[in-house]
Amino acid sequence: MHDTHNEKQRWLYSATVKDHFFHPRNAIREGEEFIPDGEGLVGSPACGDEMKVMIQIDSDSDRIKACRWSTFGCASAIASTSMLSVMITENEGMKIDDALKLRPQHILDRLGGLPDRKVHCSVLGDEALRGAITDYFKKTEQINRIPAPPTTKIICACKQVTDADIEDAVLEGATTLDLMMKKTGAGTGCGTCIGDVEELIEKTKEKYFSGNNE
Repeated sequence: MHDTHNEKQRWLYSATVKDHFFHPRNAIREGEEFIPDGEGLVGSPACGDEMKVMIQIDSDSDRIKACRWSTFGCASAIASTSMLSVMITENEGMKIDDALKLRPQHILDRLGGLPDRKVHCSVLGDEALRGAITDYFKKTEQINRIPAPPTTKIICACKQVTDADIEDAVLEGATTLDLMMKKTGAGTGCGTCIGDVEELIEKTKEKYFSGNNE
């Protein structure tokens, strides 16, 4: 007997996510010869999703003219990478400087949102693209264009947990103080940072999850 209730519980995605999962765009095909100008790899199949993004650049226009990718992961990871590839190649290709400004929220908007626990998939795509662009800059000796790594701030001195660590943990599901403590150890020492940890959890949730599917 077909359980429609359980089916709805299993698929909490927009029609756009479903479309890009079942019909991914620009995925590398077996045997396809694609020589990238830059490639970026993030994640690990051992602990979850892994994304590889490969780009070709039109050096005259400084636009991304083609993209191929491969993803090991869930429906959200596949759909996020597929949508990202469309966004950076549509309309004659996105300017590299504009591509560097892409953030997870932009991918989420085009997908129609993701379940909160899957938002980290769009963040991986964002990071893989920046890795591919950085690789291109290195290969073409445009060292001055390589984006600076994001600065981090120590939030929990006892456990040496940074704001980036907390943001990553929230995206991976640690959306309460108790879950954050278990995942990162933040706030489990002297406890003076707990207020800051809670504030950063809420800011990260508002930043990434606002308006997304539950």
